[in-house]
Amino acid sequence: MKSIDYESKFQKSIVGTFFHTLHEEERVFIREKAFAHRLSHQEIKQLVDIAIDFRMWGKGSVADFWNEEPYKNRTPKQCKQAVLRDLRELQQRFREEENDYSELSAQKVKAPKIRLIAEEKENLGFGLCPVASPKTRCCNLLTLDAVESCGFDCSYCSIQSFYNEGKITFDTSLREKLENIQLDPQEFYHIGTGQASDSLMWGNRFGVLDDLTAFARKHPNVMLEFKTKSDNVSYFLDKTLPPNLLFTWSLNPQTIIDHEEHLTASLEERLAAAQKMARKGALVGFHFHPIVYYKEYQKEYGELFQQLLERFDPSQVVLVSFGTLTFIKPVLHKIRRRDFKSKILQMPLSEAAGKLSYPLDLKKEMFRFAYESLKPWHGKVFFYLCMEDHTLWKDVFGYEYPTNESFEMDMKLSYKAKIDSLG
Repeated sequence: MKSIDYESKFQKSIVGTFFHTLHEEERVFIREKAFAHRLSHQEIKQLVDIAIDFRMWGKGSVADFWNEEPYKNRTPKQCKQAVLRDLRELQQRFREEENDYSELSAQKVKAPKIRLIAEEKENLGFGLCPVASPKTRCCNLLTLDAVESCGFDCSYCSIQSFYNEGKITFDTSLREKLENIQLDPQEFYHIGTGQASDSLMWGNRFGVLDDLTAFARKHPNVMLEFKTKSDNVSYFLDKTLPPNLLFTWSLNPQTIIDHEEHLTASLEERLAAAQKMARKGALVGFHFHPIVYYKEYQKEYGELFQQLLERFDPSQVVLVSFGTLTFIKPVLHKIRRRDFKSKILQMPLSEAAGKLSYPLDLKKEMFRFAYESLKPWHGKVFFYLCMEDHTLWKDVFGYEYPTNESFEMDMKLSYKAKIDSLG
């Protein structure tokens, strides 16, 4: 009778958890322990989350770590509490250790089925960066959503929480909307197109690059930035381009690309594409966002920074930005619902301006290392931290901005000088 009564309670307890996303053997194990120890809803939820994390991180099954032996002389309630405490502590130790990507087996992520939809959107999607926050130092970037949603599959990406998966939307009235944007000719604007989708992966589908290039040519007081993880620059190579186009690549070592940035171009492909644009005379830039902390991270990022110094002249490079993993809860939920191997959540999650990220001391270490590795570019390229706590600036760069507006002004002056240098 008790089992029948608990069956109803168990079914209610797994509502709101990711129990049904577990592998069958994990579901059987957790069900068995839930019945044996009369686990509560909160205890089941904790056990499910731990099981997902251990499998995702390549640590094995939660069953491998469930150990009642040391507590066999305690009451059933005390035994249950002790085992769950041990699992939580082990989960936290895994979070705090250096991630070792060699623990993850190779995996092939299939390209998702996506529909490309061209329709007239009601609004352009033009305004302040959607992740701007008064709690972090922000450059007041303006964003332009020329395309909505992305075809790449980066494990950490926040775009997945904003748009319907499997649907990529292009605006058939984009050119008309761009022509109707009112800009002050006495002001200088920095506008990015890579916040709602990758800027270049779609090429000139539905004339999107035609429209954006025409907009940049019409407004020489705009620095229009295309941010990408692709190598799709063929559209631009045989065209005369306005000097106020900026091509930027989000970069990571190949280890991170292999395991966390699925379906994107390789590191070498991205760097080769950036070189093509630089040789054409276009301005380029590089975003290290997110920098990921893992075993050998300094060695692999160091090699990448050295490649930049060797392959690009600082006169060609407008910016280098640093940032790291920052999550909102909907993205955490999306990641946990997936059945894949990833180390991206195997990190100490600290509160950061209402989100979750690395502790400040660890960020300081990573950003300092990155900045010092690119020392030959200091004073020649604009460096900044993207959406990071303003207290980090002094420790990383040796200076800080008192306000977002002063940061924005300095950035724009630097960018305009680069455009003017092209003649």
